[in-house]
Amino acid sequence: MARTKDPAVRSLLLDRAAQMLRMRQPVTLRTLVAGTGVSTMAVYTYFGGMDGLWKALRQEGFVRLAAKLTAVKMSADPVRDLAALGAAYLANALESPDLYRVMFDAGFDLEDTDAADETLHCLVRAIERAKTSGRFRDEVDALELATRSWTIGHGLASLVATGPLPHQALAHGVPLLAALFTSAGDEPDRCRRSVEHGWGQLGNPLEPS
Repeated sequence: MARTKDPAVRSLLLDRAAQMLRMRQPVTLRTLVAGTGVSTMAVYTYFGGMDGLWKALRQEGFVRLAAKLTAVKMSADPVRDLAALGAAYLANALESPDLYRVMFDAGFDLEDTDAADETLHCLVRAIERAKTSGRFRDEVDALELATRSWTIGHGLASLVATGPLPHQALAHGVPLLAALFTSAGDEPDRCRRSVEHGWGQLGNPLEPS
């Protein structure tokens, strides 16, 4: 057991657990450290045990998602930006479907909620910009609309990245988001164009990798 904590060892164990999930390998105390050069005690040193590891892994999922959303470049079109954030959310789930499952395992608390909160606040800020620009009505509740938008993205991600539907089903995101944003006050044709533009900003998430 290391006398002082090394961040590299913590990252190694998290990456190893995520890799094992991707390979559909059982993650136990012994299988986690096998071949890593660290002992089983490292899991206790850095995470307090396997429950702590799952909590940290769940946290890591939201940290990566927040980074993915933050990387989306904002434009002069806030409705396009909302769709681009949705596409980034889906891309993140498709890249790490097993980690995505762990993120929403409420059986383990998050280490902190900052990263999870930021994923929602990214949407809220874009909605507020849409209200300021006149695309959405002033009386629209930004948090409520952001939650509905996230619900659409999470439903598609769950059904495609970790569920039974083919990648082609992600195309439903365009009419679903367009209908939601039109209900918030946007002009239908303009809204559809913005959503279609934003949906493809980070490559084509509709094609399997």
